[in-house]
Amino acid sequence: MDNMKNKKVLIVEDDLFLSDIYNQIFTKRGYSVINSYDGEDALKRAKEEEFGIIMLDIMLPKKTGIDVLREVRSTDNKSKDVPIFMLTNLGYDDIIKTAFELGANGYLVKSTLLPVQIVDEVEAFFDSDKIVGS
Repeated sequence: MDNMKNKKVLIVEDDLFLSDIYNQIFTKRGYSVINSYDGEDALKRAKEEEFGIIMLDIMLPKKTGIDVLREVRSTDNKSKDVPIFMLTNLGYDDIIKTAFELGANGYLVKSTLLPVQIVDEVEAFFDSDKIVGS
């Protein structure tokens, strides 16, 4: 994880149980974690705070993850160039394509991976500097 200087993670997940699990795993691995439970709050935090990575669910209350991704990447803010991983149970090709076109760095399907595997995938991204998709 040496490539990531800022070990502050924004986890945007409206499922409180999953959000807590991700929080625990990232914290145990030395990250500082901020949780957000809806798209509007996530967008506000992404624009105002510096993160090393953003974990962004697609299906969120108030504003979708795709909308948050679009706004973060298209406006000048503190997270414009931060790696963003989309988290979802949707495996639709058009959503995946849209996420990458908007600048997502990775796309992880929650139903196919354990939370610890999702964190492993994120750390592997930084170790190899590649796009991640599962």
